[in-house]
Amino acid sequence: MNVSSLGRTKWRKKNPNIRIQPLISILILFFILFFFLFYVDIPKYIFPSTSNSFSSVSQFPSQCQIGQTLGEKYLWFAPHSGFSNQLAELKNAILIAGILNRTLIVPPILDHHAVALGSCPKFRVLEPDDLRIRVWDHIIQLIKDHRYVSMADIVDLSSLASMIRTIDFRVFTGLWCSLNKNLACIKTSELESSSLKQCGSLMSGMDGNLGKCLYAVKDDCRNSVWTYQQKNGDGVLDSMQPDDELKKKKKISYVRKRRDVLKALGPNTEAGLATVLAFGSLFTSQYKGSELYIDIHDAPLDSRIQSLIKKIEFLPFVPEIRNAGKKFALEKIKSPFICAQLRLLDGQFKNHWRATFLGLQQKLETLKNEGSHPIHIFIMTDLPEANWTGSYLEELARASDAYKLFSLQEKDELVIETAKKVAVAKHGLKSGVSPKNLRASKMKKNCASGTLPSILLYLEESVCSCASLGFVGTAGSTIAETIEIMRRNGSCMKQDKIE
Repeated sequence: MNVSSLGRTKWRKKNPNIRIQPLISILILFFILFFFLFYVDIPKYIFPSTSNSFSSVSQFPSQCQIGQTLGEKYLWFAPHSGFSNQLAELKNAILIAGILNRTLIVPPILDHHAVALGSCPKFRVLEPDDLRIRVWDHIIQLIKDHRYVSMADIVDLSSLASMIRTIDFRVFTGLWCSLNKNLACIKTSELESSSLKQCGSLMSGMDGNLGKCLYAVKDDCRNSVWTYQQKNGDGVLDSMQPDDELKKKKKISYVRKRRDVLKALGPNTEAGLATVLAFGSLFTSQYKGSELYIDIHDAPLDSRIQSLIKKIEFLPFVPEIRNAGKKFALEKIKSPFICAQLRLLDGQFKNHWRATFLGLQQKLETLKNEGSHPIHIFIMTDLPEANWTGSYLEELARASDAYKLFSLQEKDELVIETAKKVAVAKHGLKSGVSPKNLRASKMKKNCASGTLPSILLYLEESVCSCASLGFVGTAGSTIAETIEIMRRNGSCMKQDKIE
């Protein structure tokens, strides 16, 4: 064999290797595609689904086009815990909606502790997505049980109409979930549909952010403190951080930063472009010299927001509740009285009866020395009267010559009549904006009226706001804080016509 033939033979032996290389490349690409399809959590909205899902490409545009057609951008959040905490969150939501120039989706009042956040100081809270979906599920249950009561049915938001836009959750969701009707009028069978659950997943951010449609805020009190127009208040570390022991014990890597809400979520940001901005919890409180989540108490360069901050410090109850509280004080108690708010059974308070009663005892001794006999006392407590035996409350009840006790119960005529008036008024559906130029007051016709709202707590607080001899509240109770705010702002002095 000559050299030339040998060269040709060697060359021919290399050709199969060259032909194999494209095949190997194709196989590698196939395995990569297989891996992503079956092992990577790809958002549902990327690929069409054969099921009736709000995650399909064909349905997402309709969700976003609605908001774009109306020229509105919305904000919703996940309230939780008891009523007083939910009211505090509503105030923060109003403030942030005002700063970001968004229409606030007004939620209902959730059942007491139906949804819990967890502990911010211990850096142990629900993830925002999980909190939002739990709130969504509970709201749907309230609608199914005909127990839905809007925050705007109880809290008078009319004074904010010129400062912020609002829309009822039922009206907004009825539109966005393609129900083509107000959610207040929907049938129970429709609430069971998987499409509504998929809509909840969408609105809660479980499918991730959706371009200009939805931005789900992932930040919470573990890593962020929202500020506004504070010097050196954007991006700096907050004074409260998890200590080394907590980091080691809970394997925490969080760093809390102070962030300007307008710079982070305002126009020209990814969040600012979205039609719906979804927060988790908006609850905050002071702890070790720092705010847990929202530190916005003034707006030095924004007079509109400064006015809004002052306005939301006190949000009164609707006139029906305010009037009923004054009526009870004037027609039932009739004389100057003291209000005692005694929280004895819930959470930490059940172990501090002695301290709770001590403040009341001292106040009553002072009144006795001033010569008021008998002393009229309005008792607001979670301890049923049948369980007063052996307590300081039993002593007061027995001393009928020295004290005259008053209280309200769910079955009392005044409570029932007030609940009926609140149900008929439906302030939540009458206030705010309505899609497609359809007034919510018209949409409420022919809807199931449901059961009467539970308004005892709010009515009791209204009575306490009228206590001219003073108020004694349970230390650490948010209910006591709410009553103190009502009293400072002269809630009982407002000239509402008593029916």
